Amino acid sequence: MDLLNCECKKDCTAWALLAGIIIGIITAFLRITGVVTPPTAALIAAFGIAVGALVLTLLALAIGVPCGSRCISTAVDAILLGALGTLLLSVVLLAIEFETTSIIGAILTGALAALFTLIFGGVACLIRCFVRNCN
Repeated sequence: MDLLNCECKKDCTAWALLAGIIIGIITAFLRITGVVTPPTAALIAAFGIAVGALVLTLLALAIGVPCGSRCISTAVDAILLGALGTLLLSVVLLAIEFETTSIIGAILTGALAALFTLIFGGVACLIRCFVRNCN
């Protein structure tokens, strides 16, 4: 495999985005029915993982990958979107106490779950780029 001629023909971040949307909808439904309420420890853990994802993204950009810029840029975009959104929503959900069946709380919790899932999908895509298995 030629390292200078590697292209990502399949974009795995689309799968990560689809998985995030599905998990976000399921989480919002479970929150509105009162089955799931995010505990404080889970929100703090999500915040910490998002900070770790930002550090990982900075390291990935500093190291670079010989597989081309498109492969790494889509993964980095997914990680940044997921991490920054997770940071914002986890702080909001920690700061404001919502009722169990609140529609706004359910939407925010679903969005948090979707963005949190996007972090892991983006990291998986980034790892895929680093092992040069783009095609």
